Amino acid sequence: MPLSEHEQRMLEQIESALYAEDPKFAHAVRSTSPQVHYKRRIVKAAFGFVVGVGALMAGLVINEGTVTIAVSVTGFLLMVVCCVWALTSWKRMTGIGNESARAAGQPGQPGQPGQPRQPRQSKPAKAGFMERMEERWRRRTEGD
Repeated sequence: MPLSEHEQRMLEQIESALYAEDPKFAHAVRSTSPQVHYKRRIVKAAFGFVVGVGALMAGLVINEGTVTIAVSVTGFLLMVVCCVWALTSWKRMTGIGNESARAAGQPGQPGQPGQPRQPRQSKPAKAGFMERMEERWRRRTEGD
């Protein structure tokens, strides 16, 4: 949901007060991109994946019975968790699958004040339960 004019003015006042109080901190916060954070997470996940491969291989080499299975399973689970972590970070970094944020009205998207609304497109007949419920909620709150 976009901010109202009053909320935008208050946010600008808070921002200017932050710049006046601590300009170095404000500049550091403003210049840091969230993409850097997600890239760092992807690198950590890749390192964890390599450690998982190593644990899986070590479990195959060890000849201690149940220890072999435990180390191998732990390595495999570490690999799976790191893959999921890297994929979610990559999706957030690139913005793939972020339709809810677009529907909420990010800057430059229809639905912002002063921008024309585009007519709704008809949904396919087999929409999921949650999509139907969200559509009903939107219609109810908009008063259609």
